[in-house]
Amino acid sequence: MPPNTTASSGQKPGKSGRKKGRKARLFLIVLVLAIIGGVAFGAYWSVSTVRASFPQTKGSITLDGLSGPVDVKRDDYGIPQIYASSDEDLFMAQGFVQAQDRFYEMDVRRHMTSGRLSEMFGKGQVKNDEFLRTLGWDRVAKKEYDTKLSASTKKYLQAYAKGVNAYLKGKDGKDISLEYAALGFTNDYKPQEWTPVDSVAWLKAMAWDLRGNMQEEIDRSLMTSRLGPKQIADLYPDYPYSRNKTIVQDGAYDSITKSYVQAGSGTASSASTAGTGLTNNATAPSGSGLQSQLSGLYNVLDDLPTAVGVNGNGIGSNSWVVGGKHTITGKPLLANDPHLSASLPSVWYQMGLHCTSVSSKCQYDVSGYTFAGMPGVVIGHNQDISWGMTNSGVDVTDLYLEKLTGDGYQHGGKVLPFTTRKETIKVAGAASKKIVVRETNNGPLLSDRDDELVKVGKKATVDPAAPDRGDGYGISLRWTALDPGNSMDAVFEMDKASDWPEFRKASASFDVPSQNLVYADTKGHIGYQLPGRIPIRGEGNGSLPSPGWDPKYNWTGYIKQAELPYEYDPKRGYIVTANQAVVDPDKYPYTLTTDWGYGTRSQRITDLIKTKIDGGGKISTDDMRQMQLDNSSEIAKLIVPKLLKIDVADKNVREAQKLLEGWDYTQDADSAAAAYFNATWRNILKLAFGNKLPKELRVKGQCLWVDPVDSTGPADEDQSVRECGQRDADQAQPDGGDRWFEVVRKTIDDENNDWWKSPKTRLDKATDTRDELFARAMKDARWELTAKLGKDIDTWSWGRLHRLFLKNQTLGTDGPAFLKYMLNRGPWKLSGGEAAVNATGWNAAGGYGVVWVPSMRMVVNLGDLDKSKWINLSGASGHAYSAHYTDQTDKWAKGELLPWAFSEKAVDKKTSDTLVLKP
Repeated sequence: MPPNTTASSGQKPGKSGRKKGRKARLFLIVLVLAIIGGVAFGAYWSVSTVRASFPQTKGSITLDGLSGPVDVKRDDYGIPQIYASSDEDLFMAQGFVQAQDRFYEMDVRRHMTSGRLSEMFGKGQVKNDEFLRTLGWDRVAKKEYDTKLSASTKKYLQAYAKGVNAYLKGKDGKDISLEYAALGFTNDYKPQEWTPVDSVAWLKAMAWDLRGNMQEEIDRSLMTSRLGPKQIADLYPDYPYSRNKTIVQDGAYDSITKSYVQAGSGTASSASTAGTGLTNNATAPSGSGLQSQLSGLYNVLDDLPTAVGVNGNGIGSNSWVVGGKHTITGKPLLANDPHLSASLPSVWYQMGLHCTSVSSKCQYDVSGYTFAGMPGVVIGHNQDISWGMTNSGVDVTDLYLEKLTGDGYQHGGKVLPFTTRKETIKVAGAASKKIVVRETNNGPLLSDRDDELVKVGKKATVDPAAPDRGDGYGISLRWTALDPGNSMDAVFEMDKASDWPEFRKASASFDVPSQNLVYADTKGHIGYQLPGRIPIRGEGNGSLPSPGWDPKYNWTGYIKQAELPYEYDPKRGYIVTANQAVVDPDKYPYTLTTDWGYGTRSQRITDLIKTKIDGGGKISTDDMRQMQLDNSSEIAKLIVPKLLKIDVADKNVREAQKLLEGWDYTQDADSAAAAYFNATWRNILKLAFGNKLPKELRVKGQCLWVDPVDSTGPADEDQSVRECGQRDADQAQPDGGDRWFEVVRKTIDDENNDWWKSPKTRLDKATDTRDELFARAMKDARWELTAKLGKDIDTWSWGRLHRLFLKNQTLGTDGPAFLKYMLNRGPWKLSGGEAAVNATGWNAAGGYGVVWVPSMRMVVNLGDLDKSKWINLSGASGHAYSAHYTDQTDKWAKGELLPWAFSEKAVDKKTSDTLVLKP
C-alpha cells in the first residue's frame, strides 16, 4: 500500500528551498540601485543606447575578409536571406548577420558552455561554472575541432567566426545590446572575439538538454525512500506497444552481428524489460545516503541554466511526413514543431543561405531554422530535400556510484588513480576561484561539486557484494557527448544532401544528441533515420545508477550506425515521430532506452492522418497546420465519463461538473470545461500519487504530515513528521505528462486499488475508492478555481490559467520589476496542454502556467517549396525594443503560419530591406 500522508500547509521550505534566485540577486540589486541613481541619464539611456544597438539593414558595409559582395535581404519580419558566391562568404555573412541580431544571446551561451558565466554575472554563478567546468564541454569541443572535424567544416567555422568578429570590431557593449548597457553599471565586462570552438561547444549544450533519462534515473532512486519496487513499477508502466504505434513499423536495420546477439547483453529479452523501473542493478546501493546524494545532485542540475530544453525534463517534439499519394499536391508534406522551454529570444533563428550559383565553389541553397552562434541550418529544407527532428530519448547517460578510497576509486578489485585537472574560474567583482576536477574511468565525478554529495549517510544500505562504504560513495557521469565526435560535420552534410542515400550518410555523423530524423524529397520519397552514438551496456539497462566498482557494468561499445533503425517509403505512406518508442523490442535486439515517451501525441497524430485518408481525403498544407494545433485531451476522454457518473451533493461542485457534459475534450483557451477538467486532473494526481512521493520530488513549500520512513501503520500526527517539498514547481512530480496518463489508465478500472486511498484532513474524510477520490478532486478543483478565477463559472477559461510569459533568460528571470519590464513580454493566453499535439506543456504538480511550448512550427511543401509555411516563437531580433523582438508571437499563439519564401524570385517579392556586404 502507498505510504500514508496527511495534508498540511503553511510551512516554509528548508535550506534547499531558499537556493533559487541567489544566482543573480546581488548583481541585480546593485544594478537597480545604479539605475535609480542614474536617473539623470534617463533620456540618453532610453533612446540613444537602445537605438545604438539596432542593426543596419540597408545600404552597404565593408567587411575585411570577403572575397565578393554578399546581399542580405530581409522581409517584413526581419528574417534574412543571404546570397553569396562562395561557401566561406556565405558563412562569414551568416556570422555577421546573426551577431547583428543576437550577439548578446550568443555571448551568454558560450559563457555557459565554457563554464564562464561568473565573468559576466558575478559570484552568484560560481556554482554553475564549477559544475560546467567539471563536465568540460569546451574541452571536448576543442578536441572535436582539433581532431575530429573535416577540413571543410573547420573552414566554415572559421569563416563564421570571422563574420562575428567583423561585427564586433570597434564596438562597445552599449553598441551591441541593451543588456550590455545594463551590465556596464556594475561590471566592466567587455565581449571577446568569437572562436570556432565557441560554435562547436553549443552542440554540447544542446545535447545536455536532450540527454535522455538521467532525470528518471534520479527520480526512481529517490522514490525508494518511500515506495517499494512494485509501487515504483506502477509509476513507470510498460510502454503500450499494442495501442500506441512505434515510429518504425515497416522499416529495418541493415545488419546485426551474430556475435553480439549471442553474447546475451542488450538482446531482445533485455530490451523487453523497458518501462518496468527497477531492473538489473541489484548491487547498487540504496537507502537514505543515496537519497541524500541524488537529491543534492538534482539541486545542482536544476540550478543550471537551460540551453534549449527544460533541464532534460518534459522535452518532446512532433514531426511527421506524409507521402504524395495522400496529399493534394501529389508530393510529400513534412511538419515539425520541437517542444522546448519558452525563451526570449527564441532558441531558433530563421534564415536562408543561398549560393547565387550552386557549384563546387559554393554548394549551398538551404533555408530553415538555425542556432545563433552556429553556422549552417539545423532544421529546414534545401532545393531537393527537407528534414525535421524530434528528440529520440535514447539513453546515452548513466550515473555510476563510485567507491572512493584516498586519492583513487575502486574498480575491478583495484584502486585506480583519478584523472585530475585544475580549473580557474574568474569572477566579476570578486576573486577568482580554483577547483580540481576529478574523473574516474566512467567520467567526471559530479559529487565533487556539492559538499552534501561527498559522503553517503550512515543509514545507507548496500548489497553484500558492494564494497564497504568507508569514506562514502561518489557519483560519476558516463555520457556520449563527453567523447569527441563530429556532429558539426553532419549539419553541413545534411544542408547540401540531395537524396536519401546522401541524407542517411550525413546522419551517420550526427552522434549527439540522438534525434529522430524525418525526411522527404522533391522526387516523392519519405524516410526516417535514428542516428546517434548509442551505448551497449554490459550488465544493467541504465534505469538506475550502476555500481562503478564492478566492471560488468561498463559500456562495451556502441551500436553501429548501419544497425540503427530506419524506414524508407513505408507502404502506409506516412511516418510519425513524437517521442514514442522507436521500435518494438521484440523486433530489435538492442536496448535503446527504458524510458520512452508513452506515445499519446504520436498516436493522436496517426489517428488524425488515418481519419483523413480512410475518409478518402487528401491532405493539404493547412491540414498539417491544423493537426499541429490539435488540442484534444486524451486523458479527459478516459476520465470524464467516470467523473460524470459520480453523484455530487454540493450544488457548487455539481455546477462545475456540468461543464463537462457534452464537452468535446478540446482545450481551447476560452474553454471553461478545459479549465475545470485540468484542475480536477491536477487534484486527482496530487491525492492519488503526489502526496505519497518523497519530499525530494514534491513542490517546494507544499508540506505534509507523513509517517516515518520505516512506519507501516496508518498515519498518526502524534508520530508523523512534517515534510516540505524541495523541487521547483515546474520540475516537480507528478507532472501530469503521458507517463501519468498510462499510470492512471492501468489503474482506473481497479476501483479499490491502494493508490486511490488518501487520508482524512481537517476538511475531508479519507478516501478508499476511486470514485471517492475523484469526488474529492472535483470538490478541490471547484474551490481552487473559485479562488483563482472567481465564483462565477461563466467567467472561467483555460487561457486565464494557462498563460505564457516570455522572459529574457538572463537579466529578465530574477530581479527588479524595472528590468523585467524592459526585457520581458506577455502574458499570452494559450490553448493546448500537456501531451496534446499542441503541446503547450504545464506541470500539474506546480500549477497551470506554460512551461514548454512548440518552439517553432513549420510545414514544408515538397511540391512547391515557396508554398511552405513557418513561424517562430518570438522574432528574429534579440534587441528588446526592436520591431522584430516578438513580432511573430501573436500569430504563433493563434496557430498562424507565415509564408516561407525560398526561390530568389519569391524572396525578392517579400524583401523589404537589402544590405550589401562588400569586400
